[in-house]
Amino acid sequence: MLGFSVYLSHDLTADDYNYLIAMRNAGFNTVFTSLLDHDNGEVERLNELGKWCKNLDLKVIADISKESLKFLEIKQLTDFEKLPLTGIRADEGISMPDIAKISKSFTVVLNASTITQNDIDELKDENADFDNLTAWHNFYPHPHTGLASKWFKERNHWLHKFGLKVGAFISGDKSAGFYRPTLEKLRGVNPLAAMLELKKLNCDDVLVGDASIDTDVITTFINYLKQKAITLHLQEGNPTLIQNQWHNRPDVARDVVRLVEGRVKQLFDLTPQEEILSRPEGSVTCDNDLYEQYQGELQITKCDLPADERVNIIDYVVQEDLSLLKFVGSRSPIIFVKSMK
Repeated sequence: MLGFSVYLSHDLTADDYNYLIAMRNAGFNTVFTSLLDHDNGEVERLNELGKWCKNLDLKVIADISKESLKFLEIKQLTDFEKLPLTGIRADEGISMPDIAKISKSFTVVLNASTITQNDIDELKDENADFDNLTAWHNFYPHPHTGLASKWFKERNHWLHKFGLKVGAFISGDKSAGFYRPTLEKLRGVNPLAAMLELKKLNCDDVLVGDASIDTDVITTFINYLKQKAITLHLQEGNPTLIQNQWHNRPDVARDVVRLVEGRVKQLFDLTPQEEILSRPEGSVTCDNDLYEQYQGELQITKCDLPADERVNIIDYVVQEDLSLLKFVGSRSPIIFVKSMK
């Protein structure tokens, strides 16, 4: 599952609706929201958001506390089905017996970071429907308070023992001066790279914690989800790189991405450059005619490499995309685009 966040602190507008459409078209299928102020304005916005998402075939999960229930006019547990929601993320104050009852007919998201063995045992004793239970970690806006990767991976493995899928948050656009990731190491990291990193750490579901992501980033998700392509933005925007299709070799190198088409197409000037520069991570290079049988080979450096008179530098991948290089796999398509920043 891929999700994104829409918050109810402001009146919903056409821009919000268009964002829902863009994210759905990119392959996202779930909206996360929360009730913070418990006022009538938020309840009305929740109802409106629910209608929009139903029209767009998007699921809606809302963070619900015990205090929120009275504002939503939830007098008994069966009333949850009347809400414009697909499920709830049970906040503190909602007991395990109540969660078990709700799970009989409604999706409930547990707190992946704080649930205990006793809680699991109590849910089993209360005959909770584990098919309707999942577990998400929190996001952590405060810098340096995000989770440790090792603990996160071990925690997810433990939750999987009970048949629970696990979700976590990644950063989007920086809003209110901070990001909202689950893992500290992924704070402000390229959202696609963050998603792929979470998948490596036993995480099933990934949600954007911040209220939006750039249109450009949405396109990178489209390229990956539909083609498994890694999109890399270039500082200079070399037109030959942008206009052609590229793939990594089937045998994945440690230090560089080796583009299959380089020596086949021979699209670049092979004259050695006058200025011989070192090759920082993200350098896009072409072996010149001094490299003899390798001339025309195109590479992207995955680490800093020294200057070499046999290698010309064509362009550079922007800093924000360097975290994607380690996810370029065997035969991965590469799409180059010009950075607009």
